[in-house]
Amino acid sequence: MRIISAGTLRKYWTNHKETEEPLRAWVGFAKRADWKSPKDIKKQFTKACILSGNRAVFDICGGNYRLVIKVNYEHRIVWIRFLGTHTEYDKINAEEI
Repeated sequence: MRIISAGTLRKYWTNHKETEEPLRAWVGFAKRADWKSPKDIKKQFTKACILSGNRAVFDICGGNYRLVIKVNYEHRIVWIRFLGTHTEYDKINAEEI
C-alpha cells in the first residue's frame, strides 16, 4: 500500500519517542500489505477497529495512542487521518476526520 502523509507519523514519533518503534513497524506492515477490503486489514491486525467510510483505527503502544487511516482499496492508498493519544481520540469523530 502507498501511505500518504507518512511524514506525519515521523514527526509524531520525534515528539513521542515511545511511539517510534510501533509506528515504524505499522508502516512496514502497511507498505507491504495488499489490502483489498476491510477484512484484509482485520486478518493482519486483529485488534483494528473497522469504521464506515473505509476507515480503520489501530491501537498504538497498548492503546495509549490511536491511529486512524482511510483506505482507497482500488488504488492501494492509505491516508493518515489522525494520530494522537487515546484522550485526544475520544474528542474526535473518527468517521468524519
